[in-house]
Amino acid sequence: MKVAVYPGSFDPITFGHLDVVSRAAAMFDRVILGVLVNPHKSSPASSLQDRVTVIREALDETCPHDLRGRIEVETFDGLTVDFCRKRDATFIVRGLRAISDFESELQMAHTNRKLAPEVDTVFFMTALEHSYLSSSLVKEIAAFGGDVRQMVPEAVARRLSTDGRGL
Repeated sequence: MKVAVYPGSFDPITFGHLDVVSRAAAMFDRVILGVLVNPHKSSPASSLQDRVTVIREALDETCPHDLRGRIEVETFDGLTVDFCRKRDATFIVRGLRAISDFESELQMAHTNRKLAPEVDTVFFMTALEHSYLSSSLVKEIAAFGGDVRQMVPEAVARRLSTDGRGL
């Protein structure tokens, strides 16, 4: 069984993330969407558990049913390769939006491979229509009351609206 981990803060999950996880689910037997706190990013807009709830709702809303059964959502902390080992995953899924993502992602992939030679990284190019999206951009637009419904699934848009950060 081919198992992959798609790690990220997903704060919030965007259509770009959902594009990558759906394509990964078509390729692997199981994809674990690993939700974590990223110490390099500013304080999260929502708690880990809130993110997991919204991600599951977003997957139910957007992901084809035959692929949805292959995707699990879990939280973790620590090294991604350690989480992979615990979950018997031999692949890490990463999305690339632009050439600017490549350098840091390549460095991370090489480091992970050094730490865990049995775990390989697979890159998916984000679909062109989602290549401009980032969670940070979505949060900033929502904070100023902007409409983010073309960037995120309804579950996320509802949450951002309820939190008073726009729609």
